[in-house]
Amino acid sequence: MNILEINDLSKLFRLHILNNKKIEGLRNIHFSMKEGEVVGLTGKSGSGKSSLMKCIYRTYLATSGEILYASEAGVIDLVKADDHAIIALRKNEITYCSQFLSVIPRVPAVDVVCERLFRVEKDKNEARRQAKDMLRDLGLPLELWDAFPVTFSGGEQQRINVARAIISRPRVLLIDEPTASLDARTKDVVIDMILQLKKQGTSVLCISHDEYTLERLVDRRLNLQHGQIAGAALA
Repeated sequence: MNILEINDLSKLFRLHILNNKKIEGLRNIHFSMKEGEVVGLTGKSGSGKSSLMKCIYRTYLATSGEILYASEAGVIDLVKADDHAIIALRKNEITYCSQFLSVIPRVPAVDVVCERLFRVEKDKNEARRQAKDMLRDLGLPLELWDAFPVTFSGGEQQRINVARAIISRPRVLLIDEPTASLDARTKDVVIDMILQLKKQGTSVLCISHDEYTLERLVDRRLNLQHGQIAGAALA
């Protein structure tokens, strides 16, 4: 069963400060994803990978086309859905993990990881236990668990970011460069965590330039060039 089907998707950016100049970010994108499938988005910087991911998450509103998502309540077009429906999907079904950690400054790392879990897990101690297990697996030192992530190194922040995205086991995970700042051991831990999500039925769309991550993680690849899918291949 397809959990996501994208048809004739295009995104046009208008730069008002440059006399309304138009830049074509995406053009005529077609592809689908199955439940429990991991798809890698590849291509050079500026090829449209992040724009495509943000259109699916609705950070960007597509100019035309449709994004059909098989939600738990039925099929919904993410291009036409109202803001309330999108907020509900982000809360319960779809998670976006960017390259960069954005958090409230004075929240401990363990509670940052629990952010989504707190919405569904009534027992906050149980939520924190799950978060601590994940931080331990990711090699984050015990003394940092109650520290503020804004003070962490880039690699430490990346581990917090990934843990926060994975812990709630979303139906769809959109993840951008999950292993970019990680050492080899932690990279394998993150890949294994995402593969475990896959076994549980999560569909994953992953942007990565790292060949090792792509080889271990994805079922197939979509290569973008100049805002279009230039090629698709099995991993």
